Amino acid sequence: MVRLKDIAQLAGVSVMTVSKALRDAPDVSEATRIKIKGIAQQVGYVPDSSAQCLRTKTTKLLGLVIPASTNPIYARMVFAIEDRARELGYDTLIAQTQNMPEREDACLRRLLSRRVDGLLITPVYRFEAKARIYEEISARKTPAVLLGSPAPFCKTFPAVEIEELAASQRVAKHLIDSGHKKIAYFTGPPAAPWAHERFEGYRRALREAGLPVDDKLVFQSGSTIEDGAKAALQMLNEGCQPTAIQAVSDLVAIGCAETLLQQGIKIPQEISLAGFGNILTAEFYRIPLTTVSQPKFRLGIAAVEMLMNLIRGEACLSKRLAAELVIRQSTTLPSSKIT
Repeated sequence: MVRLKDIAQLAGVSVMTVSKALRDAPDVSEATRIKIKGIAQQVGYVPDSSAQCLRTKTTKLLGLVIPASTNPIYARMVFAIEDRARELGYDTLIAQTQNMPEREDACLRRLLSRRVDGLLITPVYRFEAKARIYEEISARKTPAVLLGSPAPFCKTFPAVEIEELAASQRVAKHLIDSGHKKIAYFTGPPAAPWAHERFEGYRRALREAGLPVDDKLVFQSGSTIEDGAKAALQMLNEGCQPTAIQAVSDLVAIGCAETLLQQGIKIPQEISLAGFGNILTAEFYRIPLTTVSQPKFRLGIAAVEMLMNLIRGEACLSKRLAAELVIRQSTTLPSSKIT
């Protein structure tokens, strides 16, 4: 293993000078710094990160907690977070909760044991008003930013999220403006605040258009393709016959579409369908999906910047980013109005 002493001998300077040069200390000349860094690179010197941590009382590690890396919603956000963190000199440790509270507890405690400088967390939503692990994070004064809507158990932490209600309202308004008056809604996880906001956006658009909010057109789905398929089958079995469906997410919408197509129902000729999220599959599905494009990259960048503010001891306020309606081939006029 190459030591600072070895580099000092090769450069003909003291060990202290080598240490200062590698840390870009101001009292080392530019020529000496370049020479020492060149030698360090040639001999394959790797800094002792544990020693640096002891000296600076930081680890240069960020903890990132998400439900699952297989969920396409998080792919671009994780890329943005890792990329921006790297630019700022931080490595990112990623943990996956599978949306299970007990696994979330284990993930967060493992990251805390690694003494991460800050946490970026997509909460596992629950109905309880308190969650002990979040109280522990607060007690340890570990900087943390939420990726998504805050809930009662984590409301003390700043969050970066999108304007869920307004975006969902735009989807419903698009369907209404297209002539649909009987629009079904597939809801999300009951404990998730973002799911409630999206549902409220749908209801608000109906009320503003003077249309009734019919509970018989609302179906509990969840967040997966399988959930969407089950909800669509329930809707067909109940025979409510909407002319359009608004789903809480793209995955739910795609599951719904698969069931409808298997039953011989044409999209959008017989029924329009819209999702939320604009995952890659939405654009390249066999019927390209009308949806809401979440600014996933900007969300990741904003989250890192907010966390840096907290790490520096600065004030940090929650942020809401606007989302854009993307109209594709899965929505059109009601079949009765197609000539």
